[in-house]
Amino acid sequence: MATTNGTQTPSGNAEEQQYLDLVRRIVNQGQKRGDRTGTGTLSLFAPPQLRFSLSKPSPSSSEPTLILPLLTTKKVFTRGIIEELLWFVAGSTDSKLLSAKNVRIWDGNGSREFLDKVGLGHRDEGDLGPVYGFQWRHFGAEYGTAKDNYEGKGVDQLAEVIRKIKENPMDRRIILSAWNPAGASLPSSPPRSHLLADLDARTLPARTDIPKMALPPCHMFCQFYVTLPSPSSPPGTKPLLSCLMYQRSADLGLGVPFNIASYALLTHMIALVTDTTPHEFILQLGDAHVYLDHVDALATQLERTPHGFPEFEWTRTRDEIGSIDGFRLEDFKVKGYKSHEAIPMKMSV
Repeated sequence: MATTNGTQTPSGNAEEQQYLDLVRRIVNQGQKRGDRTGTGTLSLFAPPQLRFSLSKPSPSSSEPTLILPLLTTKKVFTRGIIEELLWFVAGSTDSKLLSAKNVRIWDGNGSREFLDKVGLGHRDEGDLGPVYGFQWRHFGAEYGTAKDNYEGKGVDQLAEVIRKIKENPMDRRIILSAWNPAGASLPSSPPRSHLLADLDARTLPARTDIPKMALPPCHMFCQFYVTLPSPSSPPGTKPLLSCLMYQRSADLGLGVPFNIASYALLTHMIALVTDTTPHEFILQLGDAHVYLDHVDALATQLERTPHGFPEFEWTRTRDEIGSIDGFRLEDFKVKGYKSHEAIPMKMSV
């Protein structure tokens, strides 16, 4: 039953309901726009943040119960989300590694036809260029091919995030950026205050990373925040870890459900290796859109009542996993995921 402002009355899962309400608002109020894929969208700019809890107090343990914000109004491909996230963390840019695991979400952008169309015909099929994983683990290194060895090259942003959370948790620069407009040709030793925004056209490099990518990053930037225990907290209380992610381009039907779960899981991973408690994932969207060929499918989804989000746990301990590079698919355990059936939607490339 709709309220007077066009949103649904609150369900038992208010956090999923905020996503559904945003979809409804875009369908009802979004501007019809053309887009890169030729499909067409309904679009809103910078809607209110979506916030998702990553833990809650446990009734039977001093350790909190972990939560995974995995949408329930349609079945979400959980294994695919985890495999893609591990692929990011590994610094990989070869879509064929995912395809070999029957995770085909990057097949369209890595196809021979698509690479040829976007001017990357010299690349092997599946070589996506310096996309997410490369930027996370080798920011600033010069990209060659997906098969090159980049060990020790560039800035390992993910390792820096983990180091700062451990050593200086109140740092306001705990940042992970996949958006690198300047790439390997920036001056090698810029002053500490040097920002890309301060560069004029004469100092920008001719060779940049963005044109080398099969698809420039949509979920492009995140910041981590550590809330320290108060002096009155019980002994042994861990700091709380939250993640804010900015997504410049947000496909509400297909992409955003994946992105919510993926960055929630990344926060869970970082929390485990830094011995903090995952607290909240906050999502800020830029161009939030619904593809025109998703409208009917989303209308079906909007008729459904959300279930509660599933719980989440690790099958191995922090010591057993060891580091951010030690995670395996089998370490992720989603408990009690109850969802409605899947809703097919075509990916626009």
